[in-house]
Amino acid sequence: MSMNSGLACDDRPMARDTRDTSGKGYLLDNRQAEAGERFDALSALFNPSTFRHFETLGVGQGWRCWEVGAGGPTVPAWLADRVGPGGHVVATDINTSWMPEATGFKVLRHDVTAETPPAGGPFDLIHARLVMVHLPERDRALRSMVQALRPGGRLLLEDGDTALQPLICPDEYGPEQELANRLRCGFRELLRQRGADLAYGRKLPRLLREAGLVDVEADAYFPITSPACTALEEATVRQLRGKLVAEGLATDEEIDRHLANVTADRLDLATAPMISAWGRRPAV
Repeated sequence: MSMNSGLACDDRPMARDTRDTSGKGYLLDNRQAEAGERFDALSALFNPSTFRHFETLGVGQGWRCWEVGAGGPTVPAWLADRVGPGGHVVATDINTSWMPEATGFKVLRHDVTAETPPAGGPFDLIHARLVMVHLPERDRALRSMVQALRPGGRLLLEDGDTALQPLICPDEYGPEQELANRLRCGFRELLRQRGADLAYGRKLPRLLREAGLVDVEADAYFPITSPACTALEEATVRQLRGKLVAEGLATDEEIDRHLANVTADRLDLATAPMISAWGRRPAV
C-alpha cells in the first residue's frame, strides 16, 4: 500500500458543508460491540471538561435539560443528579441500546434532524457532544435546539475539529507514528465520504451567533496522551477495520501492526481538539 504520511492529507475546510450521498449512514455504528468501549473512553476523556462547562453555566436544582445524541448514560445521569427531583432530564438518540437502565432521566429514541423536540421543554439547557459533525442536516438540528430553549436557556455544543489537528500522533518521529497517522488519514476519509464536516468545531461560535444566541463563548480541550486515548484508538480501529480495508485505505497487515504498537504502549496518542461553544437564548 502506498499512502503518504498523515501530514500530507488534505484537511482544508470546505467552503460549505458536505452531505452524505453514499447511503452508508453513520460511520461509527452504535449497534457494534466496540461502541460501548468507545463510549467508555470518550466519557473518561471528555466528561470532566463537559461537567466543568455545566457548572460554569450554573446547572442546578429544577432545571429542565435535553441531552441530544447521548449515546451512553453518564452525561444525562450527571445532569439528573444535579437538577434533582424537581428538575427534568431527557436523553435522546437514534439508538438507545446503551442506556437500558436509565435512572433519574427519561430515554427516548429520537432523530434531532427530522423530528420535533421531545416533550419536557422548553429547556433550560440543551447539550450535544460529538453529534453535530456527523449529522446530514446539522443546520436544521441546530435551529430545532435553539427553538426548544426557554428565553434565557443555554445551548452547549461540543464537537471535534479534526482538520484543525489531524494527527493522532502529533510527535511523528518514527515508523510507528507515521503508520498511526496514515491510518488516521484513512479514518478522516471515511468520515468525509459520509458527509462529516471535519472543520465544524471551529465554526460553532459563529453558528451560535447566527442562530440568534447571545453571550457566546468557546474554548478547546486537547488531550495529548492518556490511557483513554489508547482505549479509544483501539476500539475505533477495530470497529472500522473492515471499512478501511474495503476502501483500500489500509491493509490487514498494517492494521495488525498498528494495533500491536498501540497494545505495546509505543505511541503517544492524541485526539482532535474538542471545541465547546455555548450561548444563551435572549429573554423575551
